Amino acid sequence: MRINSNLTKIAALALMASYSCVANAGLNIFACEPEYGALAKELAPEAKIYSATTAMQDPHQVQARPSLIAKMRQADLAVCAGAELEVGWLPMLQMKSSNSKVRSTDLGLFFAADQVATLDKLESVDRSMGDVHAQGNPHLHFSPERVLKVAQALTDKLIQLDPGSKAEYQESLTDFSKRWSEAIPVWEAKAASLRGKKVIAYHSSFRYLFSWVGIEQVADLEPKPGLPPSSSHLASLLKRTEAGDIMAIIVASYQDERGANWLGERASLPVQVLPMSVGGNEQSQDLFSLYDSVLDLLLGVKSK
Repeated sequence: MRINSNLTKIAALALMASYSCVANAGLNIFACEPEYGALAKELAPEAKIYSATTAMQDPHQVQARPSLIAKMRQADLAVCAGAELEVGWLPMLQMKSSNSKVRSTDLGLFFAADQVATLDKLESVDRSMGDVHAQGNPHLHFSPERVLKVAQALTDKLIQLDPGSKAEYQESLTDFSKRWSEAIPVWEAKAASLRGKKVIAYHSSFRYLFSWVGIEQVADLEPKPGLPPSSSHLASLLKRTEAGDIMAIIVASYQDERGANWLGERASLPVQVLPMSVGGNEQSQDLFSLYDSVLDLLLGVKSK
């Protein structure tokens, strides 16, 4: 009887240990874009984090592949840009994964754009306007102050889903916020000489970055958002460059460079590819180095 009792105790302890391991394993986080995978890693270093896209992909256009469906099915939390950036593919993943946890923002769905005031909100949109977002520009990860607000809101969501790790999440937020807040004035001092410069860029991908450092995007390589550069539109842009006030032509890491290169060659302007997110070039390994890299590349163009 004593042997059986001991075996029962051992089995119970083993079961409790296995539950403990599961509880401490961390959340399973599905990040729609790599910038939010990187932010989640800062705030929840013990979590299992999967990014659905890379900085070399257009986040507007993603295929709901079986591998993404499988990852969504396993997720406790989905962290996305929002403002309809993922409207063409996220609902399909949610439906096919049959994971109720990530269908509602009341539960495990988190949109960064819901946490801040976005730029360029529109009261109404129609198809003639091209690929625009009524809820505002979704590429807000290049606004350092907005990133801080998103980090706080995401920490609150993590605590909601995993209250047992509240202290750890709050500690991570405090550490990240301190390092990020210290970095902002350093970045602003570095970027001071960019204020007032003018560029032509592809889409409004860097709207928040340009607003922050004081760069003016005077024209877009797209005739309308979402439409590739046409010959007639490029010709009009070439005429615009005759004013001699354009610093560079800017494209994101996932965007087609052909139109930019055509214009750059004829206007004798540099074409600069900027990493759109973490992983967009070798230097951009996290959010901090992404900002460093983007500013260094812009300053390199200015000095030419």
